[in-house]
Amino acid sequence: MNTDLQLARNLALEAGELALEYFSRKSLKVDTKRDASPVTEADRRAEELIRSGLAARHPADGLFGEEFEERPSGNGRRWIIDPIDGTRSFIHGVPLWGVMIALEVEGRLELGVINFPVLGELYHAGKGSGAFMNGVPIFVSSIADIPASTVVFTEKEYLLDPPSEHPVDRLRHEAGLVRGWGDCYGHMLVASGRAEVAVDKIMSPWDCAAVIPIVLEAGGKCFDYRGRTTMSGEGLVSANGQLGDGLLRSIAQTN
Repeated sequence: MNTDLQLARNLALEAGELALEYFSRKSLKVDTKRDASPVTEADRRAEELIRSGLAARHPADGLFGEEFEERPSGNGRRWIIDPIDGTRSFIHGVPLWGVMIALEVEGRLELGVINFPVLGELYHAGKGSGAFMNGVPIFVSSIADIPASTVVFTEKEYLLDPPSEHPVDRLRHEAGLVRGWGDCYGHMLVASGRAEVAVDKIMSPWDCAAVIPIVLEAGGKCFDYRGRTTMSGEGLVSANGQLGDGLLRSIAQTN
C-alpha cells in the first residue's frame, strides 16, 4: 500500500473516531447551509482534522472539502474531502454515514477511502491495485438480469419524479428490489456485490470522488446521467460491470 493511501486510511479512521463522539447525541446542534443541507460541529471538526493531517504531510497539495474554502494546489495534486457523507443519517442516529477522502493527480482520481465508523467497514482502492473492505478484496456482482437486480437510491426524487424514459430511471420500475439505502453506503453495496446499481440524482464532487475509484477497481462502472465518468457531472450512478455496460449503451442511444 502506497504512502498516500495509508495516510488517507489513517486520517479517515481518526476522523471517524472523532465523529463517533457526536453520533446520536440528543443535544447535537444542527445548522443549515446556503444550499439548505444540514451541517454539524462533527462535520466541521472532522474536516479540520483531515485537512490538518494532509497539510502537515503534503503542504503543497490542494485541499477541496465540503465545509471549508478550497486551498489551491501548487503541484497538480488535490485531496477531496467529505467529512461526513450522509449527515442526515448521522443526525438521526442511522449508522449509514461515511468519512470520505480521495486524491486527484493532474485531474485523475488516483485513490479513494471511505470509512463507516459505526459499521466497522473501511473501504479503499488505489488506481490499478484493486478494491478492498477491511483489507479483503471486493468485487461487484455478476447479475446481468434487471428483474433479478437490487437498486438503491438516496433522494426521494428518484421515485417521485415524473415518468422518465431515461435508462437509469426505468430501473425503479424494472428492478427486482428497490431500496433507499443511500449516500456513499449504497455505492459501497454495489462495489462489494451486495447491490447491482446505486443512484444519486444530485451530487457534488466531494460526494463522488472517493466512490469512483473504489467502484471501478471492484470491476464496476461509475457514470453520471449523461454517461460520463466524472465527479462533476449530473448525479452519479454506480453499477456492476454487466448492467453498467448495458445502461451506458442505452444512455448513448438516447443522447
